[in-house]
Amino acid sequence: MRDCALSEQLNKTTWLKQIEDELNNNIMHFWMNQTLDETYGGFIGEMDYVGKINDKAAKSLVLNARILWTFSAAHRAYPHAGYLQIADRAYAYLQDTFMDRKFGGLYWMVDYTGQPIQDKKQVYGQAFVIYALAEYHLACGRTEPVQQAVQLFELLEKHSYDNVHQGYIEALARDWQVTNDLTLSDKDLNEKKSMNTHLHVLEAYTNLYRVWKSDALKLKLTELIEVTLDHIIDSKSAHFHLFFDEEWHVKSTHISYGHDIEGSWLLVEAAEVLEDNPALLERVKQVAIAMAEAVLARGVDKDGALWNEADEHGLTDTNKDWWPQAEAMVGFYNAYQLTGNSKFLEAAQGSWQFIRRFISDPEHGEWHWAVRQDGSPITEEPKVSAWKCPYHNGRACLEMIARLNK
Repeated sequence: MRDCALSEQLNKTTWLKQIEDELNNNIMHFWMNQTLDETYGGFIGEMDYVGKINDKAAKSLVLNARILWTFSAAHRAYPHAGYLQIADRAYAYLQDTFMDRKFGGLYWMVDYTGQPIQDKKQVYGQAFVIYALAEYHLACGRTEPVQQAVQLFELLEKHSYDNVHQGYIEALARDWQVTNDLTLSDKDLNEKKSMNTHLHVLEAYTNLYRVWKSDALKLKLTELIEVTLDHIIDSKSAHFHLFFDEEWHVKSTHISYGHDIEGSWLLVEAAEVLEDNPALLERVKQVAIAMAEAVLARGVDKDGALWNEADEHGLTDTNKDWWPQAEAMVGFYNAYQLTGNSKFLEAAQGSWQFIRRFISDPEHGEWHWAVRQDGSPITEEPKVSAWKCPYHNGRACLEMIARLNK
């Protein structure tokens, strides 16, 4: 028994060192040194696979909020690395460029000079700003970010919350009135509600509750967990449903393995933050384990990678994008922590080994957007874009460092 324990500890130590090196010397180094926009401010909007910058590319709220979150969180883990300076830059750019000072909230997209070009209030984007502002407060100690996050929370509850059926409407116009332009991206359905938006409102409210112990927020976070359990997760398959109408009628049969495994650990985190609802936490843990079981059974290839998507007939996307691999490592390790079952530990390590072999890019830095079934990178996809950010991979590394250090 002693030899086995020693072997496991050495393995954990090696794993931890590898992840720390990936985080600090690849991911964070890339974003600190290659993505600053020294001409127009903030960060570049797009970079291709080999590092060529499109200096006229639009800049998204998602990219900038995720940069703020990632560098704030990294500063908390490594306060000596200069990460807070980049977080300060991201915060200032959001304030100066994306903030709608007339109607409140933040624009969805600005052009390369910082002028708004899509001014709708996409709830997904507002949620990421709440998430980032709470983390920035934890990193720097300033009170203004919390106040701004609370204001956004109140705006979402006033304008996006569905008082009849619960949950949140996808998007509103700039002035928070009803809009027909609900879709998050060209890959999404134009429906009133989605799993993706609710998952990230959950994530945002969880982080906000860490810094603002409001009874109103506690009530909404509890309700959001219950809505996810009751409406968004399929109780039979343990997969997420993806799109819904106002009354929670399901509008899609697609399965997103990356979102399933990501949601499994974010739900546990949310229930743990509440602290005083053991019955809900236990229910969440059992659901999270079932979700991890379902993904492991049907979503993992023999090389350890997570498939992208499927439907009731089988796989619909056989590429292996970067972000599901990151979420799989954390989600499977979370299931291992909940159960002690070594199959989840092996799956988490398999995810990491696949990332090191195929997803991390030692030549151009950061991670490939995706690889094909044979492991070859898809070079048509960007390294930086509205959706290619340091959040999934940076957060996965930070989560694993924290969990392995325990």
